[in-house]
Amino acid sequence: MTELIQVKLIPMEEEDRNQFILDNQEAFRYGALEEFGVRDEHFEDGEEIISRQTIEECMDRKGAEIYRIVLQEEKVGGVILQINTETKHNELMIFFVIPAEHSKGIGQAAWKAIEQLHPETKVWETCTPYFEKRNIHFYVNRCGFHIVEFFHPKHPDPNSPEEFLEGDAEDSEMFRFEKVMKI
Repeated sequence: MTELIQVKLIPMEEEDRNQFILDNQEAFRYGALEEFGVRDEHFEDGEEIISRQTIEECMDRKGAEIYRIVLQEEKVGGVILQINTETKHNELMIFFVIPAEHSKGIGQAAWKAIEQLHPETKVWETCTPYFEKRNIHFYVNRCGFHIVEFFHPKHPDPNSPEEFLEGDAEDSEMFRFEKVMKI
């Protein structure tokens, strides 16, 4: 087995907020284009796979922790965590590695750093779109999550942003994952 690379989780600085959002959108756009190709021109009209509003809502939630993933002093990704100090059931709301840095072990190293940052966590939860095979592989095979629920038009996520509930059927198809920690 190859040695895990070392990354740092650095709290996002407010002046980096806009670039964090743009980097996140680039990573999500890349995933969708990898899966579907350019099927229409909505990408060129400035629309994104994940909206600025959704990202900012995650950033601005009470209990949110926002970090840049840093490798050798370069920002290579980001993460937004929702930490519940009472229940210790925490959420990985947004997690991304910039596309130029994919397949280098950065995501797995970052996940290990997140676990070390919050050893009190009893359960981690996250979601990803059904089409993101790369993410599904990562969460299940690399990080130890389990798929526990599938959201779709007949079984919608009650916590999903309105933009997903009102969008295409494909937009609302998501897997929910959990990782129960050994404490």
